[in-house]
Amino acid sequence: MNDTRFDVLTIGNAIVDIIANADDDFLVGNEIVKGAMNLIDADRAVMLYDAMGPAMEASGGSAGNTAAGVASLGGRAAYFGKVADDQLGEFFRHDIRAAGVHFETRSLQTTPPTARSMIFVTPDGERSMNTYLGACVELGPEDIEKEVVASAAVTYFEGYLWDPPLAKDAIRLAADIAHAHDRRFSMTLSDPFCVDRYRSEFLELMRSGTVDIVFANEAELKSLYQTASFEAALDAVRADCALAAVTRSEKGSVIVTRDETHAINAFPIETLVDTTGAGDLYAAGFLFGLTNGRNLVECGHIGSLAAARVIQQFGPRPRESLKALLEQEGL
Repeated sequence: MNDTRFDVLTIGNAIVDIIANADDDFLVGNEIVKGAMNLIDADRAVMLYDAMGPAMEASGGSAGNTAAGVASLGGRAAYFGKVADDQLGEFFRHDIRAAGVHFETRSLQTTPPTARSMIFVTPDGERSMNTYLGACVELGPEDIEKEVVASAAVTYFEGYLWDPPLAKDAIRLAADIAHAHDRRFSMTLSDPFCVDRYRSEFLELMRSGTVDIVFANEAELKSLYQTASFEAALDAVRADCALAAVTRSEKGSVIVTRDETHAINAFPIETLVDTTGAGDLYAAGFLFGLTNGRNLVECGHIGSLAAARVIQQFGPRPRESLKALLEQEGL
C-alpha cells in the first residue's frame, strides 16, 4: 500500500444543525417522529424554525461529525460534502476547517441553499432531526477528488447520502478508486428509516464487497435483516461484511468479523445531555484506531470513549481535545 495522506476520508450531507430543547408534546403537536431523521421540504423547514425555542447553530451532518472526531483524536481527516455559496455554507466551511479537516469541495453557486437540520432534544436526551437537504442533493461524481480518495486509508460514507440520486454515482466512484489503490471502503447505516428505504441496495453494497466495513446501531441492524433477534442480525452481518461494528447505547458495542466477536463495554457517563453525534463519534474513534494500527478491541474502546464524551455535551462535535482525553484514559 502506498503512503497515506489521510487516515479517514468521510463523504456526507453537509448540514448546519440548529439545536433546541423541546418536550414530547411539541413533537406530537408538530407530527415529528421522535428519535428519527425526518426529511422535510423548504416550507416545513421555515415553519419548524419559526416554532422552535432558543437555538444554537453547529456544523453537523453525520460524516462531517465523524471527520471532526478523527481530527480531534489527532488523526488526519478529509471530507467531501456540498454546501451553497451562502451564509450557512461559509459557516459550515469555516467550522470544519477550523476542526482540522481537509475540505475543498466546490460550493454550489446557484439554488438550493445550504442544508439545515432542526434538531429537537427532549429531556431524556433523545434527538429528533428534521432535515432539509438543500445543496446536499447536488453532490455528484465531479466532487470526488480522486487523489484524496487514493491517499486515504479508509473512505467512509453515511447511509443518509443514499437519498440524493447523484450521490450514489459519487459513492460508487469513490469505492472504485479506493479499492484500486488497496484502500478500505466503509459505510454507516445511519437510521432505521434509511435502511427501510434502501435495504436491498445496502445489502448489495456489503455482499458485493463494495463496502468492507459497516457501522450500525442495534435498531438499524435489526431493520436491515428484518429480525427482532440481535443474535440473528449479528450472524447475518458477519456473513455479509468483512468487519462490522454495532453500537448498543449503554450496553456498549459488538465488533464482528468472519471469525471474531468482541463485546465492548460502554464508557460510564455522569449526565446524558444530548445523544446527537454518538454514533458518528463512535465511528470516528473506531476508524482512528483502525488506521493507526490498533487491534479491534482497542478500536472499540476508543470509539466508546469518543461517543461517551459527546453525549455529555450539547451538539454533535467534540468541544475538547479527544487526543488529550485518550492520553488521560491510557488509550
